[in-house]
Amino acid sequence: MQLKIMPKKKCLSAGRVPLILFLCQMISALEVPLDPKLLEDLVQPPTITQQSPKDYIIDPRENIVIQCEAKGKPPPSFSWTRNGTHFDIDKDPLVTMNSGSGTLVINIMIEGKAETYEGVYQCTARNERGAAISNNIVVRPSRSPLWTKEKLEPIALQNGQSLVLPCRPPIGLPPPIIFWMDNSFQRLPQSERVSQGLNGDLYFSNVLPEDTREDYICYARFNHTQTIQQKQPISVKVVSAKSSRERPPTFLTPEGNASNKEELRGNVLSLECIAEGLPTPLIYWAKEDGILPTNRTFYRNFKKTLQIIHVSEADSGNYRCIAKNALGVIHHTISVTVKAAPYWIMAPKNLVLSPGEDGTLTCRANGNPKPRINWLTNGVPIEIAPDDPSRKIDGDTIIFSNVQERSSAVYQCNASNEYGYLLANAFVNVLAEPPRILTSANTLYQVIANRPALLDCAFFGSPLPTIEWFKGAKGSALHEDIYVFHENGTLEIPVAQKDSIGTYTCVARNKLGIAKNEVHLEIKDPTRIIKQPEYAVVQRGGTVSFECKVKHDHTLIPTVTWLKNNSELPNDGRFTIDKDHLVVDDVNDDDGGTYTCVANTTLDNVSASAVLSVVDVPNAPFDLELTNHLDKSVQLSWTPGEDNNSPITKFIIEYEDVMHEMGLWHHQSEVSGTQTTAQLELSPYVNYSFRVVAVNSIGRSLPSHPSEQYLTKAAEPDKNPTAVEGLGSEPDNLVITWKPLNGFECNGPGLQYKVSWRQKDGDDEWTSVVVANVSKYIVSGTPTFVPYLIKVQALNDMGFAPEPAVVMGHSGEDLPMVAPGNVRVSVVNSTLAEVHWDPVPLKSIRGHLQGYRIYYWKAQSSSKRSRRHIEKKILTFQGSKTHGMLPGLEPFSHYAVNVRVVNGKGEGPASPDRVFNTPEGVPSAPSSLKIVNPTLDSLTLEWDPPSHPNGILTEYTLKYQPINSTHELGPLVDLKIPANKTRWTLKNLNFSTRYKFYFYAQTSVGSGSQITEEAVTTVDEAMASRQVDIATQGWFIGLMCAVALLILILLIVCFIRRNKGGKYPVKEKEDAHADPEIQPMKEDDGTFGEYSDAEDHKPLKKGSRTPSDRTVKKEDSDDSLVDYGEGVNGQFNEDGSFIGQYSGKKEKEPTEGNESSEAPSPVNAMNSFV
Repeated sequence: MQLKIMPKKKCLSAGRVPLILFLCQMISALEVPLDPKLLEDLVQPPTITQQSPKDYIIDPRENIVIQCEAKGKPPPSFSWTRNGTHFDIDKDPLVTMNSGSGTLVINIMIEGKAETYEGVYQCTARNERGAAISNNIVVRPSRSPLWTKEKLEPIALQNGQSLVLPCRPPIGLPPPIIFWMDNSFQRLPQSERVSQGLNGDLYFSNVLPEDTREDYICYARFNHTQTIQQKQPISVKVVSAKSSRERPPTFLTPEGNASNKEELRGNVLSLECIAEGLPTPLIYWAKEDGILPTNRTFYRNFKKTLQIIHVSEADSGNYRCIAKNALGVIHHTISVTVKAAPYWIMAPKNLVLSPGEDGTLTCRANGNPKPRINWLTNGVPIEIAPDDPSRKIDGDTIIFSNVQERSSAVYQCNASNEYGYLLANAFVNVLAEPPRILTSANTLYQVIANRPALLDCAFFGSPLPTIEWFKGAKGSALHEDIYVFHENGTLEIPVAQKDSIGTYTCVARNKLGIAKNEVHLEIKDPTRIIKQPEYAVVQRGGTVSFECKVKHDHTLIPTVTWLKNNSELPNDGRFTIDKDHLVVDDVNDDDGGTYTCVANTTLDNVSASAVLSVVDVPNAPFDLELTNHLDKSVQLSWTPGEDNNSPITKFIIEYEDVMHEMGLWHHQSEVSGTQTTAQLELSPYVNYSFRVVAVNSIGRSLPSHPSEQYLTKAAEPDKNPTAVEGLGSEPDNLVITWKPLNGFECNGPGLQYKVSWRQKDGDDEWTSVVVANVSKYIVSGTPTFVPYLIKVQALNDMGFAPEPAVVMGHSGEDLPMVAPGNVRVSVVNSTLAEVHWDPVPLKSIRGHLQGYRIYYWKAQSSSKRSRRHIEKKILTFQGSKTHGMLPGLEPFSHYAVNVRVVNGKGEGPASPDRVFNTPEGVPSAPSSLKIVNPTLDSLTLEWDPPSHPNGILTEYTLKYQPINSTHELGPLVDLKIPANKTRWTLKNLNFSTRYKFYFYAQTSVGSGSQITEEAVTTVDEAMASRQVDIATQGWFIGLMCAVALLILILLIVCFIRRNKGGKYPVKEKEDAHADPEIQPMKEDDGTFGEYSDAEDHKPLKKGSRTPSDRTVKKEDSDDSLVDYGEGVNGQFNEDGSFIGQYSGKKEKEPTEGNESSEAPSPVNAMNSFV
């Protein structure tokens, strides 16, 4: 039994009544849900679920299968009638019925014929609750008969006549599909002149000689049996007439001026008009008093057939077809009537009622003519069926009142007219059932916040139960306006919020019992796209990235899918998806479109889209065409290529001069991107070829293919050579040069130049010469530097160019003959002098005056000249200047100078030398400064005099100041030194102090540049020793270990000898001297000598690393650690001995500014080890 889910339709307004769903007991049927467990328990009358079509055409080569399937509880049994009488399948061994089904299988593959089983079949499905019947199934085998044999005479007719080739296929079942072909199985071409009619005939409005052929063959294809039948070929011969007489149209089909057409509702209405005439008529359609339906009207067969699909009664009326050619117009009116087989307005529906309830079965149908309604019960006309007091028939309605279980039955409604019938089964099932809730217990509903929540409570019961809802375990019935209750028991929360979360209980009640069920509701956060993909414009070959960032409820797992134009992405490696991005590499034109990011969860989905526009430079223009050919212009037209999504802004037209510069393209003109033609101005005698380049915002397209070539007519030159000059290369010639015309400018063959000249100031006539293929002409025997008037005119085989412009030139120059006079020198300062001279006469220059050139040099004694080459300096002053400055002179020097005039040929003779002296200046810095022989309190300075004294040195100035340890400068001392000194010693300086020196020389003019230097005075011995850190040196540690071992051995020996009562040398020394500290050990004999405390200010010997304020004398002990060049903070005194020494300490006097550190004795060192 089929379930009909009850619509989400409000039974009661939630705002006006308490929100307890009391589903009203209505006259409408109780519907049985399709719940498998429920259906297992409920009895139900039979229902036909599948059957063969009413008009059932079978293939006679296969077994016959007549379907009849039904359901019911208990399962129904099946029986058949054939041609109105019972069909006993047990008596026919070829007929079987499928198990659990009413479907018949007639096995004619073994034996028997399909025609034997042709007839009208009807199936009945029956159980204890009633009987359902199928339609009348008319079984007919398909037929594909052959054409009857006929002798077809050849057809001969004149050019222009009309012709109809009949097909007349055999009558088959179903009707065949007709088409015309030739012997090669090629379809014959059809057109407005030649076409196939609906009846299969081939119509010629007029014939042509090319219609002559011997194989016009009509084929009939029977689809049901997959066979094709062929008519005998028809031969047609068209005889050419001298002149085909034109005629107005006449109809070949339909005949006459009017005809009728009847069609059934829902079918395709096909109207046909085929006309003949010469020239071929055209067909037009119109509907009188109406318009043709736009979405259902189609034209076929070159508008000779009008089709209207899904035709209805409103399509009835008069349709006019119009045939028209140049000689006339004819009309044909087709009156269309649309009839209708019965169709449902309201088919009867199954009724499930409880005992004592009322109900109705309604069967309403329409048709043209109006159908008759007949009722049957359990397959028997209701008039002869057993009487049932609970029912009453009222035309197309059966009314049931106070039904009982015995009222259960299957009713059939038959609506029929002359065009067909409708048959519907509807049962009345009377049931008494307590409430049942079919929704699964504890169903969990998950809903996105702010969306509707629908909590199901599918139920069944008879009588129909009432439904109420509760929230929470102990909640009361829902009475709030925020809920909507549906007839099928569903509770709707229109806008679910977080506070809607919880457990809801559905309770169903009727007089036979009660049922309840709990469901649970969870509210989830909506899925949102927080970063949407954005519109992108990418050039072809580039890369584009779309971003789609999704935020979702943490309990839901989204899946993100990318679509292109609402379809899957292409299976292409260029498309990659990485996290939140879709990346498309190497973008091409096909990649353009709308890209959509779809984020799906189990509860919701969101999407966002962006458009990708792929742009590129335009495609090259094509189809270049030259029109309007004139002598000096032509029109160029072209077809633009694709703009590749970026509008074309302009077209650039280029030309090639095939005759003169093949392969070299020049700019001709530009036009806007909306133009596709251009009028081009041309030059004579050029073999033009053009090409066009399209430009958009991305760049330039490739050039188009070149246009056809166009050679313009020759003409005389319209311009003369440019850059005409006249200059002499020798004193007696004139060289005339010019820039020749290029091939594009020559305007014709035989390009030459007429060169003309004459003296400017003379009365001579023009002298002319004609030359070709050159750009220079030399006139010989001219006077030196004379002005000439020159002109160069172009000419070719067609004539001369316009009169050229006259330019002035000069014949060749010669060296000047006269030197400048009255040369005078004025000394400005020690490095600058000014020279004046008188100009030379212009005639003596013999050329273009370039300027004056000054030579100057330092004058030297004769002895020095012999030793070194004199270096002369040159300064050139342009134009006619008569004075100039000599910069960069050396002070206190003797100079000589002369002046020469210069023209284009060279220099003239020099003027007599003039000598002058520069005054003294300040000297340069001393060449060097060195600090030598530093001592404790003195430093010696040595220097070299300045390389450029620039005068007589008067003295040197020395300034110096000390620098302390923080780099601060002390007081400055100023000292004057005689000019004849190159060495100076400064005394009484502080020891171990850094000094900075400033040193410069002076002349009577002033002080020169200074030179600086720094130096340090030396330190005393104690200071030097303190700077040597030896305590961490490996050799020192080894030495100390050896000393400790030696002392240990000596102590042992002393201890033994003392025990024996003897004396040792050290003891004797102690007895002899009261203060052993002042008895240093002599180097030569190892005994203690006189102690010397005198300070010796000699410098350290060469091996010393650090300066000291004491001198280590050669005779001092070689064992002093200072001589090793390694320093420690504390060390042995040099007056100590390795043996016989005591463990006392000696205080040294501190030196100035430093304190002496204490050093332990060897005994102390020994004590440190023990």
